[in-house]
Amino acid sequence: MSNTINHQEVLHCLALQQLPGVGIISARLLYDVFSNATDVFSRRDELVHYTQPAQRRLIKQLDCPEAFRRAEQELAFAQKNGIDAICIGDRRYPSRLRECPDAPLVLFFKGNTNLNALRIVSLVGTRNATDYGRQLCNDFIRDLKTLFPEVLIVSGLAYGIDIAAHRAALEHQLPTVGVLAHGLDRIYPAIHRKTAIEMLEQGGLLTEYMTGTNPDRQNFVQRNRIVAGMADATIVVESAGKGGALITAGLATDYHRDCFAFPGRVGDPFSLGCNALVRDNKAALILSAEDFVKAMSWDISLTHKQAPQAIQRQLFLDLSPEEEALVAALRPHRDGLQINLLVVEADIPINRASALLFELEMKGVVKALAGGVYKVV
Repeated sequence: MSNTINHQEVLHCLALQQLPGVGIISARLLYDVFSNATDVFSRRDELVHYTQPAQRRLIKQLDCPEAFRRAEQELAFAQKNGIDAICIGDRRYPSRLRECPDAPLVLFFKGNTNLNALRIVSLVGTRNATDYGRQLCNDFIRDLKTLFPEVLIVSGLAYGIDIAAHRAALEHQLPTVGVLAHGLDRIYPAIHRKTAIEMLEQGGLLTEYMTGTNPDRQNFVQRNRIVAGMADATIVVESAGKGGALITAGLATDYHRDCFAFPGRVGDPFSLGCNALVRDNKAALILSAEDFVKAMSWDISLTHKQAPQAIQRQLFLDLSPEEEALVAALRPHRDGLQINLLVVEADIPINRASALLFELEMKGVVKALAGGVYKVV
């Protein structure tokens, strides 16, 4: 995995994602054969040996000059406008999102923040936010800033709770990223343009969509998977009985991420969704930033004061090279490291890392915390 990926690989990733009749999941399946989009095109004759019969029709779609023409056009726009085109093999790509099977092969980002921050939280909710919901956003982010000054706040730049979360993050000097349902050649809704510009200096704007893409309804639903997938946890602040926030909460659960909801008064139309999530055990109830931090076991200094277990020095001598790589990656992080970041630092596939971490737990070398976080004992 490289710090940055060469132009040809980004071009091939983008072209692969644009092939007619090849969706995001199918494009990812082809990419995963070689873990390299350039090889997908140059070694297409070999794909027949690695794909299922039902997938072999996809190989025929690789001959598409228009996909490359459009990809070249988009990369030229990105370069001209200071936009980073980040493909899935790049270390800058959100590592948590990379583990999702429907992650896009290329993301476009304009901003100045780390998409692999140690702690990332998504706040979502209704577009018809009440004063109660907006105040919850502000109070939560203000208090979270006090506890963890570098947490990254993610939302969708939409009306209501989304924009309230972004503005609260800006006010309290936390980085914040807006995930868009269109290309970076526009801002929708236009009324949020001023906030979006401020976010470029304290966070940024992220999208999978190319220029010329309209902010259609289905795009908002699709972008929700990025909001959920790139974060450690999703928090629903206010939501009606149906809506995009509940879709995002469901995606977070599907991705095995933590999901939380603030309760509302019984009968309030924009608290129905939050109350139902809690009632149906689809989200944990929180009342404050302190509740959230304790549920995530982020407040290590307060919740893990017991003396560390004595570890025999010989345990470290018996570690395999892969186990040593995981321990070496964890050692600098006293509060622990989320598994999606850990696998990037150790350069070990997540399915292999999970088995190794279990073995290290059994040996008493590492300890598993809530939220998929591990630390050296």
